[in-house]
Amino acid sequence: MDQHRHALRGRLELDTGVGQFLGDTRIRLLEAIEAHGSISQAAKAVPMSYKAAWDAIDAMNNLAEAPLVVRATGGRNGGGTRLTDHGRRTVALYRALDDEYQAALARLTERLGEAEAQDVDQFRLLLRRLSMKTSARNQFAGTVVGLVEGEVDFEVQIRLDAHTEVVAVITGESAEALGLHIGGDITALVKSSSVLLLTDRRLRTSARNHLWGEVTRIHAGPVNAEVTLALPGGRSVCAVITHDSVAKLGLQVGQPACAVFKASAVILCQNH
Repeated sequence: MDQHRHALRGRLELDTGVGQFLGDTRIRLLEAIEAHGSISQAAKAVPMSYKAAWDAIDAMNNLAEAPLVVRATGGRNGGGTRLTDHGRRTVALYRALDDEYQAALARLTERLGEAEAQDVDQFRLLLRRLSMKTSARNQFAGTVVGLVEGEVDFEVQIRLDAHTEVVAVITGESAEALGLHIGGDITALVKSSSVLLLTDRRLRTSARNHLWGEVTRIHAGPVNAEVTLALPGGRSVCAVITHDSVAKLGLQVGQPACAVFKASAVILCQNH
């Protein structure tokens, strides 16, 4: 067998229980932000679309222990975007780990030796099948800080950071399967279509989750608009609403708004 033909090469991806957190593309995006101080310039350097760049940043900030990227204000050029110290450390650690990963793949290639080509191909197929992704737009890593057991359901209180908490309601069977306990790590998923927006602080709803933030982006699609709110702790939440709703609420970038969603709309995933 031609060993080079079946050499193992790969890109390092660091995953959470709900999908990719860091990979080569996202690391290059972070490095480009550090170099340019601008999302638009960084997106062109990768390359990727401006929207995809912001989506990636929101996902990383929501899943990281601390924000990797922040919007800077003021300064000589009137502001921009920069990496936090945590973001710089994350990039450096990824690059160091990637070097070890590539070296390990090279050693594994040597050990394959006389292995049949079919065995190598089947191994690659297995690795692909083991990957899992989620379609949920909002993914939040947090810590279980409250558990209330009812006759049928469990109410789970999740702290995302010092400023933000989310409440989920799941079945007792699901709570047992997840092994939920106070202090345990958990990931909360919320579909963007399940998130409503309001701007009037006087309004009251029956939904348990009310996350106030600031509108940072409004991406208009053919039918609906995708609205992103920046939350106080550096995380973000995305809602998909109609263009008519955007107009009626008078939504604009920089405006305060509240993301509202039911506790039953929150899906929990165990982090392993």
